[in-house]
Amino acid sequence: MPMRYRSTRGTATVAFGDVLLEGLAADGGLYVPESYPQVSAATLAEWRVLLTERGYAALAYEVLRLFITDMPETELRALTAQAYHEDVFGSRAVTPLTPMGSDGIWLAHLSNGPTAAFKDLAMQLLGRLFEYELTRRDTWLTVLGATSGDTGSSAEEALRGLNRVRVAMLTPRGRMTPFQRAQMYHICDPNIANIAIDGVFDDCQDLVKAVNGDAAYKAAHHIGAVNSINVARLLAQVVYAFATWLQVVPAGELTPVSFAVPTGNFGDILSVHVAKQLGLPVAELLLATNENNVLEEFFSSGVYRPRGSAQTYATSSPSMDISKASNLERFVFDLVGRDPERTAALFTQAESGFFDLSGEMEFRRQRERYGIVAGASSHADRVATIARSWREHQILIDPHTAAGVHVARKMLATGEVTTPVIAYETALPVKFAATIREAVGFDPPVPERFGGLLEHSQRVIDLPNDVDTLKAWLATAFHE
Repeated sequence: MPMRYRSTRGTATVAFGDVLLEGLAADGGLYVPESYPQVSAATLAEWRVLLTERGYAALAYEVLRLFITDMPETELRALTAQAYHEDVFGSRAVTPLTPMGSDGIWLAHLSNGPTAAFKDLAMQLLGRLFEYELTRRDTWLTVLGATSGDTGSSAEEALRGLNRVRVAMLTPRGRMTPFQRAQMYHICDPNIANIAIDGVFDDCQDLVKAVNGDAAYKAAHHIGAVNSINVARLLAQVVYAFATWLQVVPAGELTPVSFAVPTGNFGDILSVHVAKQLGLPVAELLLATNENNVLEEFFSSGVYRPRGSAQTYATSSPSMDISKASNLERFVFDLVGRDPERTAALFTQAESGFFDLSGEMEFRRQRERYGIVAGASSHADRVATIARSWREHQILIDPHTAAGVHVARKMLATGEVTTPVIAYETALPVKFAATIREAVGFDPPVPERFGGLLEHSQRVIDLPNDVDTLKAWLATAFHE
């Protein structure tokens, strides 16, 4: 059966190629697969052999073809082979793991791509999917995105130079590290534009959604999405949940493993949730936040209360400085029995305050059914975790990864989690030199490809936090 997609706020179904280009659904919801295919133990065994003998790209093709059924298999196989080539990620394995001593934690290295962030794993594929679908339809796309630090550079690296794609990336002014800014703002390709907004990431994300909410404008200017709003991002991230589990669990076993995932927008951890629904033996999903702990509050109390810009703190883990987690809607959609009317009502309610599921059976059974348990970290926690990881294991991790490792260690120590834990690395330490220096007393190593990056000239456009101003700029920005 062909895979179809539906909005979290509607019932009509559409094909993958349409949701790829549309991004955000017209009703304001997020696209999700109509159903979750099931992966058997026998299939997992076959995939283990495939990963070992042919590498990550071959596994990616097998996982993605469950979801992308309106593309010739030869084309999908070619796109995954191009996206996950060892020349792009440094090895055929793409996502190798390192045990962190005897802690029961395996560090999944997800940041070996062109921009040193896990976002490359999805973006390298997404760029190729865009190019394929736009060429097939003989059309073009204006990708409007928002970034809290890493999505922007990963997207721009994957999409720069494409004739049919224009990229306008919104960034929160003053909220990224110097390295993150330099990665984006030094790009001068004519199809790339960086826009600094006076606000936080949530303001940038709200602008993206507001532009997408104007159906006539969206159609006239071919507006698409590259954030995790786009379901293709989510599907690409599902692959490495399988790839890392297959590397940790011995052949012939179906041992459940837990995953520790630092998150702000709930995208990366949602991909593990999807993998679990497909049949991957996942025990607990350890959600790690920073001082912006809206998600920890929800999973601890059942109350989802987004915060405004003034209550969103600037922290040493800036990519997680988010107080409105878009992808939570996809999870809540599953939580409430995939009821689009209920989902729409809850998130409409949250726009003006909060919603409370604490008294409902669906939420009280969440841990049993889905396994998500949350924890938070402070700056001191992250610095101490970076220092300990280096001192005890000679493994240097960034502050976002440290948030996940901190939560994993705490839950393993208390016995709340008893399985091995795969901790997702989200970025290389080079992006966060000041925090690394504070933790270990020296600067992180700079990969050769980033030599002199901070000295490059930079180009950025300053705009106010105003949707009409943004729309007026977009209407003429890329015209020759």
